[in-house]
Amino acid sequence: MTLVQFSPAVTEAKANGTPIVALESTIITHGMPYPQNLETARLVEQTVREAGAVPATMAVLDGQLCAGLTDEQLENLAQAKNVAKLSRADMAACIAQGKTGATTVAATMIAARLAGIEVFATGGIGGVHKGAEDSFDISADLSELAQTAVTVVAAGAKAILDLPKTLEVLETNGVPVIAYGQDALPAFWSRDAGLRAPLRMDSAAQIAAAHQMRAAMGIPGGQLVANPIPPEHEIPADTLAPIIAQATADAAKHGITGKGVTPYLLQRIFELTEGRSLEANIALVLNNARLAAAIARELRATSGN
Repeated sequence: MTLVQFSPAVTEAKANGTPIVALESTIITHGMPYPQNLETARLVEQTVREAGAVPATMAVLDGQLCAGLTDEQLENLAQAKNVAKLSRADMAACIAQGKTGATTVAATMIAARLAGIEVFATGGIGGVHKGAEDSFDISADLSELAQTAVTVVAAGAKAILDLPKTLEVLETNGVPVIAYGQDALPAFWSRDAGLRAPLRMDSAAQIAAAHQMRAAMGIPGGQLVANPIPPEHEIPADTLAPIIAQATADAAKHGITGKGVTPYLLQRIFELTEGRSLEANIALVLNNARLAAAIARELRATSGN
């Protein structure tokens, strides 16, 4: 069997040496309703193209791992029901059983590595959930960053998480956490999590050089680039804090656990912010897509092939 099926656009990009940016698909299947999910997916892909790279949205369709989707596949996925939310633990099983699944950050990193793609743009990564000292609820995204050599551009970890613990786990696992253009660690909808980032870089060239140096040194794992949301779209942390607290309390009240926690919290925050959180989410994903494309261009320009 062919492990990875490349879309015509990605096949052409690989043949021509055009920079490629991986994109996840859970934002399509689990992030927002149709048709807004399809419109957003198309907008993110177009943003990557306008920034000089080719988008490769990752998904498992009927047991086939796809690197890049045609517009027809994208539309079908946006309307599909009962799509699995894939991470490292269940990705292979989904493929082996001929099922359909959307890729989380961890699964997209695996898919990108298999496809030979070094840069991935997403919204925010998962991390350590609040109360993890009792629940042990820690996203597989963190361990994936420690072992899979892909540079991930995100607006930091999702603000609903325990950010100090998330940063600590990343540091313990040797994952470079790079704030782009500022010293403060961003927190998804907010530009400042109240934490200082371990590293700061101010250009795509610097980030690409660090990625290549890790490869040359044989250091496993990827890099997390924390790219702050544009100021005009920011929801300040002090505005969000009581909203997140209420959403978290509501989740506990309704017994929401495991994989259901993040989607519930994001939907509840959307309701409590009267849609402002979703507008910010789209803005930050597009911002990350532009930076990821710039990093991919730098990697291609200096790779010598």
